[in-house]
Amino acid sequence: MSVNSGRGGRRGRYRPLAEINVTPLVDVMLVLLIIFMVTAPLMTSGVSVDLPKTSAQQLNSDSEPLTVSIKADGSIFLQDEAVEIGDLVTKLQAISKNNPDRRIFVRGDKDLAYGRIMEVMGTITQGGFTKVALLAEQTGGPAPAAAPAAKPASGPRK
Repeated sequence: MSVNSGRGGRRGRYRPLAEINVTPLVDVMLVLLIIFMVTAPLMTSGVSVDLPKTSAQQLNSDSEPLTVSIKADGSIFLQDEAVEIGDLVTKLQAISKNNPDRRIFVRGDKDLAYGRIMEVMGTITQGGFTKVALLAEQTGGPAPAAAPAAKPASGPRK
């Protein structure tokens, strides 16, 4: 009598498995997903810049930055209130309680002349404020292929 092993008489031969084990692949993909989710917020800038070293103290993150907005017609707004350029520093000092380290963000309309934005920033820095920054909107797609035409430096563009 012969013993049948259930393999149809092929005792010594190896039969390849025709199914792919996807569990290791799924594990690797989940680890990669977690790595990208953690590192993506850290990559905020696509241009590498070698910044100078400074011995200044760290920013006080408790205070909310002040926002100065300049519309396309050249009108200036401090937070949501319209102000004249002569009163801008006085109102900034009153709001910041004479703290020259208070963060100030300057937002300028994209159609506004560069000279007007620099005039407002110069006025703020002459008032004694040291932490003035420009804000820009992040675009979702790639940069345009051609550079935009040069804009005139005098007066707002209409």
